[in-house]
Amino acid sequence: MDDLWDSVFLLSKTPTDLVDSPLLILSCFIAGLVGVLTIAFTAFQWRRNINLTWMNAVARSKKNPKAKNKVPAASHSWVLDSATRAKNMNCCVCLKSSSPSQTLGPMVATDTFIYRCGVCGALAHLGCFSNAAKDCKCVSMIEYEHVMHQWAVRWTDVTDQPAETSFCNHCEEPCSAAFLAGSPIWCCLWCQRLVHVDCLGSMSNETGDICDLGPFRKLILSPLHVRELNWASSGGILSSITHGANEIASTMRGRIRSHSKKHKHDNVSSVDTSNSGSTCNTGTDSTGDTSLTANGSHITEGSCNGSVNRGDPNSKGDIDKKIESSTNLRRSESINLKDESHVAGKQRYEIIDLASDTKPLLVFVNKKSGAQRGDSLRQRLNILLNPAQVFELSSAQGPEAGLYMFRRVPHFKILVCGGDGTVGWVLNAIDKQNFVSPPPVAILPAGTGNDLARVLSWGRGLGIVERQGGLSTVLHDIEHAAVTILDRWKVAILNRHGKQLQPPKFMNNYLGVGCDAKVALDIHNLREENPEKFYNQFMNKVLYAREGAKSIMDRTFADFPWQVRVEVDGAEIEVPEDAEGVLVANIGSYMGGVDLWHNEDENFDNFDPQSMHDKVLEVVSISGTWHLGKLQVGLSRARRLAQGQTIKIQLFSGLPVQIDGEPWFQQSCTLFISHYGQAFMLKRAAEEPLGHAAAIITDVLENAESTHVINAVQKRALMQEMALRLSS
Repeated sequence: MDDLWDSVFLLSKTPTDLVDSPLLILSCFIAGLVGVLTIAFTAFQWRRNINLTWMNAVARSKKNPKAKNKVPAASHSWVLDSATRAKNMNCCVCLKSSSPSQTLGPMVATDTFIYRCGVCGALAHLGCFSNAAKDCKCVSMIEYEHVMHQWAVRWTDVTDQPAETSFCNHCEEPCSAAFLAGSPIWCCLWCQRLVHVDCLGSMSNETGDICDLGPFRKLILSPLHVRELNWASSGGILSSITHGANEIASTMRGRIRSHSKKHKHDNVSSVDTSNSGSTCNTGTDSTGDTSLTANGSHITEGSCNGSVNRGDPNSKGDIDKKIESSTNLRRSESINLKDESHVAGKQRYEIIDLASDTKPLLVFVNKKSGAQRGDSLRQRLNILLNPAQVFELSSAQGPEAGLYMFRRVPHFKILVCGGDGTVGWVLNAIDKQNFVSPPPVAILPAGTGNDLARVLSWGRGLGIVERQGGLSTVLHDIEHAAVTILDRWKVAILNRHGKQLQPPKFMNNYLGVGCDAKVALDIHNLREENPEKFYNQFMNKVLYAREGAKSIMDRTFADFPWQVRVEVDGAEIEVPEDAEGVLVANIGSYMGGVDLWHNEDENFDNFDPQSMHDKVLEVVSISGTWHLGKLQVGLSRARRLAQGQTIKIQLFSGLPVQIDGEPWFQQSCTLFISHYGQAFMLKRAAEEPLGHAAAIITDVLENAESTHVINAVQKRALMQEMALRLSS
């Protein structure tokens, strides 16, 4: 009887009561979610099929022999790459996904690798790349009157796409691959403009196919002025001409050597410890360190230590100095001729008939710098610029190849993608080129510390650059950057008799002796043994911190004050008893942003503020690795010791030494630091009125030189004076 009444009670419930049941609500929610997902999947497949239809039409139009080919054919530069790095990309031949197939069975070997074009970024399967169309970015259009658009299909958002070009150039609708968008997107490989595939025909009929190179036209090396060289395939008359030119160059070098022998005398001079080191040893320096010319990016001084020569009553001494400088100059010219003949044989392109008012950008990329992202940076720069103006630095190819290619370009800028060591490498190469008007250098911080990039406002690492707009923002800032001056210093390594033990080194940022150099040396050795551990900037800093922590309780340098002797401008400086290292600083950033001098400190102790172009160095001491750690977090400061133009550090025993982060272990010797010259650098001038004014003045001076109103020497002097006044 009770069961009957329960049944009657359930049947008496209204539909509203049943709706309130939690189980029924959950069931309805799941059913609705499945329905929404089904509709979304159907819409996605519909969009994908439409896109594939468009892509097949594009592919057929490329293969149509009757189609008018207005752009020269260019083969892709295929590089083997991992398929896992090619997400959301399609093969440019079969149009299928380039990602490895997800099957239950073992993965096929050919599915794990793909071919990627190092120039335009196109992808192709291992079995498809041989059938790819020759539609890569064409480096040379020398036979054309105008630069032509080169359209490439982009399935995903283009990396480093300028914000103003994110809309279709014809219909002005967004080109962000909307959810139900049917037409894929064309992107011009030169001007970076976007256009829907179904809008391309109408746009070509209205505006034509002439490309203006887009927002970076002033920095792009126009393909109209680039000629491709085929040295390997050329023979016959060209081979004979090349052989004859080499013979002439060899004869000229022989004459220079024989002429220099007539004036040869004892060039090995000792450093006089009693006259503040006013003379400089040049016996083994074959890099052309001379006061007669402005070598590369340096404005060399009248004497080796950087001070202006005010004259000497001993005329015979002046004559001897001139003969010695002339001899060194001829040696430099002989070496440059040999280097140029070696580099010229490896050139792939040459620049011809470039207008005097153009200012292209020469780019150097070091893929082994701290961030280990050189391959990605080079490909992105190849898309934004002309691939012919982007050079990769390696042990087999230094900056000389790019500088030789740009040797006849009157005005150009340089971008160095790397760390402080890479910047020094490029500055040394510029120095050997004997540019009358040296190019200014900008920095893309791809190293670990990036101290020089910090001082010049280019950022502390690639992460900051990416968050501020990527490479398109960097190129915009380079175009509007201000020219400034950087002091460069020569470090001679001498024995107790004053003779050089090895070729001199050059310093841009700082020199360290003692505990800080030991940490850098330990990291250097670890990098050589385990390069795979140094795969990004953050992990590099973690490893630096770990190696520094190991040395906190280590008192290896407890006797450091009695192992060194420091002289500044001829006066001995007392090293504190608690010091475990001495640092000589040229810029206001050390070891990833540490300010050793603190210009904002009101109590200077009779010291002047630090400047990177006052031809003065600052000397400080640190009291161990623990002190270095506190410097990093701002809990302590380095102890100021002295300021001066010439620094002499005597090592009475073997100690670690580093220059700009490049460490080595040095046996007992004397380190003699003297002013070498000044380099032109580019400082980021975003949102700074003075910086924009400096950029405008620089353009005015370069235009005045192009129109022969002033010469190169006058322009260089005016730019130096402008940089000094704006920085003061």
